[in-house]
Amino acid sequence: MDLLKTFALFVVTALAEIIGCYLPYLWLKQDRSAWLLLPAALSLALFAWLLTLHPTAAGRVYAAYGGVYIGVAVLWLWLVDKITPTATDLIGVAVCFVGMAIIMSGARQPA
Repeated sequence: MDLLKTFALFVVTALAEIIGCYLPYLWLKQDRSAWLLLPAALSLALFAWLLTLHPTAAGRVYAAYGGVYIGVAVLWLWLVDKITPTATDLIGVAVCFVGMAIIMSGARQPA
């Protein structure tokens, strides 16, 4: 799987995870309907399934995915929560992306 497709899959996976966690937050903290738990559960199931689409070892995928998740979470902070990311937020995301690139491009042990 090429790098751009992998990155796009990570972004979609992160959105599924964030939505799956955000909807129960709305129910618990903002007194929204408990019916939000149904799409939350579906979103988390989608998240788990999306992680299976990567062709490499699960541990490496989870580690690299974490970097993209952080970037998408900061983007969510800005677009959904309407909180402007700080310079340190953006620097942290950049460091995470570098870490993700190192993990995904590092030497592989033969299977």
